[in-house]
Amino acid sequence: MEKRIYPKAIETVITPEPYARQSFTSPAEAVKALRWLYERNTAFLRDAFDSIGDKPPAARFRAFYPEVSIVTQSFAEIDSRHAYGHMFMPGSYSTTITRPDLFDTYLTDQLRLIMRNHGVPVTVSESETPIPLHFAFLEGTHVDGAIAERLKRPLRDIFDVPDLNATDDLIANGTYEPAPGEPMPLAPFTAQRIDYSLHRLSHYTATHPGHFQNFVLFTNYQFYIDEFCAHARALMADGGNGYESFVEPGNVVTFAGETAPEDGTQLLRLPQMPAYHLTKPDHSGITMVNIGVGPSNAKTITDHIAVLRPHAWLMLGHCAGLRNTQALGDYVLAHAYVREDHVLDDDLPVWIPIPALAEVQVAIQEAVAEVTGLSGFELKRIMRTGTVATIDNRNWELRDQRGPVQRLSQSRAIGLDMESATIAANGFRFRVPYGTLLCVSDKPLHGELKLPGMATEFYKRQVAQHLSIGLRAMEKLAAMPPEKLHSRKLRSFSETAFQ
Repeated sequence: MEKRIYPKAIETVITPEPYARQSFTSPAEAVKALRWLYERNTAFLRDAFDSIGDKPPAARFRAFYPEVSIVTQSFAEIDSRHAYGHMFMPGSYSTTITRPDLFDTYLTDQLRLIMRNHGVPVTVSESETPIPLHFAFLEGTHVDGAIAERLKRPLRDIFDVPDLNATDDLIANGTYEPAPGEPMPLAPFTAQRIDYSLHRLSHYTATHPGHFQNFVLFTNYQFYIDEFCAHARALMADGGNGYESFVEPGNVVTFAGETAPEDGTQLLRLPQMPAYHLTKPDHSGITMVNIGVGPSNAKTITDHIAVLRPHAWLMLGHCAGLRNTQALGDYVLAHAYVREDHVLDDDLPVWIPIPALAEVQVAIQEAVAEVTGLSGFELKRIMRTGTVATIDNRNWELRDQRGPVQRLSQSRAIGLDMESATIAANGFRFRVPYGTLLCVSDKPLHGELKLPGMATEFYKRQVAQHLSIGLRAMEKLAAMPPEKLHSRKLRSFSETAFQ
């Protein structure tokens, strides 16, 4: 029998020099300190990895995420119209921080509101949460796998690796309970949860997270992406009209005043959910993602985009019209949802209502009116407001229809798709304002299915108008102050101070 020799356990841990806690009354200075600490600690891990030779090191390398903490002794008198930027009760609050370079503006805004509302300083320190080696590498870094192979011992013996047991959505779900003496959460996501999603975003969309804008459109059809690309390329060629660049999968960037390449992407094949970005310097531009078909994709991508704390996301796609009075090409503005998608049942029980958000609904309706030229009673000819049902079985028509049809009728549903309720429900769960505008593409209950020629004409005619409505709605939302757009409807009893 072959004798196996196991490596001895590593007892020595090498870390960067301890960082002394610092108190700040300037949010900009606090974020500057967070950036310095994060960059120092991640550089330490990268340098340690690069220094490894053929002989396994006799020490473990470890560095910690930065942490920001706040203590308040009294209740704050705040503007009751604001949904975030304050602690709900006196106490100690903290959160771990990652990528302060990416979240610079966000962090500065959140700390500024807290300092203004509570009149207290913030403290920057090192947390007790190790930074996984995988999350310490810079975006776009290629890591030679041969280095790990020649270590002759597991990589996790030498460096910290992602801990999925500590990467969850308990805070966002409202089910997190701090241990006795532990600070209450200051933000909806921990640093490691954010890092996990940032890496997933690059994988699923083939663009860097830094390109994502604060206003996100989701679609389930490539036709919309083609139209978005044509619109964005024309904008760039014409000087941008307020947008500074257009980014396509593979991080292909066309700046305002330039002509985009004909093929756009440099990738041999597109990723699972490609993303396209019309960018502005303050991230108030528009991102569009083709999520494909199904609630699983819808949940996956919104789980990850949520950590970027966007200001709004909308679903633009096709649906089955359920009423005889609807025509192909009509619009459906969702004001309620029936959730038969099931992918969020464990995180957000189906008994929780998903309310319509007035600011989003008004922006969409105004955009429909402006783009179509219709208003008032005439607008009702092409757009109906009502309940949208989302189902996880695309071929529900092939089963006994009595059950589904009865439920759809009792819920007063007017449209059926496979993504909208999932996107809205995850917007509710993650406190991201959401909305849905669908286009009726078939009427299965009434035998109205598109013939091949009809389908081609339908897409040519309707997609351009539908996308124009979505872009106009987003521009309206972008013109609102974030304090007005982020609705109090999305906040629970004991919320994090960070939006």
